[in-house]
Amino acid sequence: MYSGFARATRPLSRALAPLGDRILIRKAVKETTTAGGILLPTDTGKDPNEGTVVAVGPGLRDVSGVLHAPNLKAGDTVLLPKYGGTEIEIGDETMSLFREEDILGKFD
Repeated sequence: MYSGFARATRPLSRALAPLGDRILIRKAVKETTTAGGILLPTDTGKDPNEGTVVAVGPGLRDVSGVLHAPNLKAGDTVLLPKYGGTEIEIGDETMSLFREEDILGKFD
C-alpha cells in the first residue's frame, strides 16, 4: 500500500544532552497573581528571569586541550538575561539552551 514511501515516526519523548558549555534550562512559570491576591491576565504577566538547570554540557577545551568543566549542575536555580538563549521544545515542554557565559548568576 505504501510502496516507495517511508513513514516518518516521531519518538514519544526525547532526551537532549547539551554540547560544549551549553546549559539546558527550564524557565520559571509566569506569575498570574500579585502579592495582594489579584489575578493577572497571562499576557500582562512579567516574564520570569530565572530558571532551573535541567542538563549541563561537558565544558569547553582551551587551546592546550584542557577541559574546563561548567560551574553549574542539574537542579541549580539561575538568573537569566532578559533576551537570549535558544528556545527548544522537548515533548510538550519548552526549554531554553544558554551558553554558560550568558547566565548572569546562581541562586543559593
